[in-house]
Amino acid sequence: MTTLGTGVLRVRHWLRDHPLALDAALALAVLMAMIIGSFVHPRPGEGPSFGTRPPVASGVLLMVAGAVALIWRRRNPLAVLAVTAGLTVVELVKSDPPAPVVMATVIALFTVAARTDRPTAWRVGLLTVAVLTAAAMLFGPAPWYSQENFGVFAWTGMAGAAGDAVRSRRAFVDAIRERAERAERTRDEEARRRVAEERLRIARDLHDVVAHHIALVNVQAGVAAHVMDRRPDQAKEALAHVREASRSALDELRATVGLLRQSGDPAAPTEPAPGLAVLDALVDTVRRAGLPVEVACTDRRPPLPAAVDLAAYRVIQEALTNVRKHAGPGAKAEVSVVRVGATAEITVIDNGSGGGCDGDGGGHGLLGMRERVTALGGTLTAGPRYGGGFRVHAILPVEARTAESGRPGAAGRTGEDA
Repeated sequence: MTTLGTGVLRVRHWLRDHPLALDAALALAVLMAMIIGSFVHPRPGEGPSFGTRPPVASGVLLMVAGAVALIWRRRNPLAVLAVTAGLTVVELVKSDPPAPVVMATVIALFTVAARTDRPTAWRVGLLTVAVLTAAAMLFGPAPWYSQENFGVFAWTGMAGAAGDAVRSRRAFVDAIRERAERAERTRDEEARRRVAEERLRIARDLHDVVAHHIALVNVQAGVAAHVMDRRPDQAKEALAHVREASRSALDELRATVGLLRQSGDPAAPTEPAPGLAVLDALVDTVRRAGLPVEVACTDRRPPLPAAVDLAAYRVIQEALTNVRKHAGPGAKAEVSVVRVGATAEITVIDNGSGGGCDGDGGGHGLLGMRERVTALGGTLTAGPRYGGGFRVHAILPVEARTAESGRPGAAGRTGEDA
């Protein structure tokens, strides 16, 4: 079933990319329908019969001409409608019984109604219906009140109505898509604005803390150095002020930076920056928390650059944290790390039912991951999986950009502030 669905999607995409081929196939189908219909002989009072009277050569030529005109129905729908309607009128006047060239006119009228504005569709549609119905009533072999003549009126009228309905539905879908895209842009802009405001606030707080306390430390250290030999007691007092100012600065810095940490983070981590070398320890921690995790990694040698290694670890850490928070009970996760040429691909998927992300919940986990990956010149995509669950996929260049990998924001920003 999956293979069949994939094949259907490929065919649809190919036909969408090659509209002329689709119109040619439609023209061939209409031609076959017209030829089959031309063998039907309507006998008044006795009912139609099939095969008793084959079509004449002129009728076949008109049917072929009408079908060929349909190939260009998208490029110039009004011209195609004029050609097919003219061929239909000629057939109604000259042939007895007439061949069903009106089928091509029905398709052309549908195209005009679907691809033009409503006033044009109504004017052209009413004119076409009136001309063809009048030609059928005045020049047809049957009496003017016969059902064949009213069939021409019904089929052309339904073609115009169906085309107008398709055009209205397309306009409705386009309006919904445009509103959704506008809402998405507004949401992204709002998120970026909030992140910028938060960064500005934190930068302002850090500036105030550092500028104030470092200035005090500098003054007191200068006093201590000046009176160290002559007045040791005053030097000790100045050094005590230095220690107090530095302690206050550390406390305020810890309080400010602590806003970026999660509740379970250590207060003062002293270990080196993590990487894929300690991925097994991270996975074991997640497993002990109750989330089954499977890991598939290629050879980790040679090691990744420090910034790329840290970014890969943080992406996996944040993705597993989101799975544990949002995927729901019974969820499982899979982690894949693959080296492909000059890039490293990180993939984290789960089969949960809770969405697996915090992008709409007020946190900045996905935003932090995307910024970290983008700062190194990579790309990150995250979204729901077909059939349930969530997928996070990051592509990181093995050689990180030097100008950006050295920035603190590129290597120090984590995705843990969800």
